[in-house]
Amino acid sequence: RAIGDRKPQEGRVTLRLPPIAENGNTVPLAVQVESPMTAADHVKAVYIFADKNPTPDVATFRFSHAMGRAQADTRMRLGETQDVIALAEMSDGSVWMASTEVKVT
Repeated sequence: RAIGDRKPQEGRVTLRLPPIAENGNTVPLAVQVESPMTAADHVKAVYIFADKNPTPDVATFRFSHAMGRAQADTRMRLGETQDVIALAEMSDGSVWMASTEVKVT
């Protein structure tokens, strides 16, 4: 739903999560997208998904070119070991992605 029929490309998105989360109630997450953040070329939004959570839509971050960089840090809840996916929607309509598995003990 977030990106329609567009196919995401790998790259430009850095997703940092611990490989093992001892407590799934509070898992730190950081996402950053490589972008010049100019009026003509910037990140519009970053969507975070956890595919095995009851509600997979974890967070949406909106950006404008005036922000200077596309970066966000937060914490999330993971109920079990699963992939976390970040999709970055760019001003030119392209979509970039990164994913990583987090083991919940």
